[in-house]
Amino acid sequence: APSPRSYTTLRDEAVKLFNSLQQLESEWDPVPLMQGILQTCLDLPPLVDEIYCQLVKQTTEPPAPGGQGDLHYWQLLTCMSCTFLPSPPVLRFLHFHLDRTESRFPASEMAKYACFIREALGKTKGRECVPSLEEILMLMQRQDMICTVHCPGAPACSVAISSHTTAEEVAQELVSRLGLSQSPNLFALYEQSRRREQPVGSATLLADVLTRFE
Repeated sequence: APSPRSYTTLRDEAVKLFNSLQQLESEWDPVPLMQGILQTCLDLPPLVDEIYCQLVKQTTEPPAPGGQGDLHYWQLLTCMSCTFLPSPPVLRFLHFHLDRTESRFPASEMAKYACFIREALGKTKGRECVPSLEEILMLMQRQDMICTVHCPGAPACSVAISSHTTAEEVAQELVSRLGLSQSPNLFALYEQSRRREQPVGSATLLADVLTRFE
């Protein structure tokens, strides 16, 4: 399919992704590499299951549980869970892996990531864009992002959002904050850039809008 990036065969791309995962283990700044892996999965959906399976393998019986390399894999798995849903068989196996990790390493960082991933999988429906660099940083820390919304006639408002927060949810929160709940008017978010201004669909994920800004 047409893509801004050039790809070879799925088999070759799977091998490249495996090499990227090997590099991720010792990468000092893993965020750009993680985003590149996520972008490849977005462009080539058949590789989503492949990456999930590779990440499960890499986080099973690691040489140094909880070490930097192991946590990089868990962090990428966290980003994957907020971006893509695997096929049902892989999803069942992934849940088994998460349960096993929490049972073997209770109260560890790996268990905390496993819990976060399980909750994310219950909300993820697919993304238009891969997470922005900022979103990846926040997901690595299992934290929400702060989104700034400029309101006419009022100061800018900061809203905490997750990878699953929709434009409608943010608009409703701002209406409540600004004391406009009884107003007969309708409210929406608008996305503004140098070239255009357009309303953001109520079901649009704000995280996707932020990636487009990036």
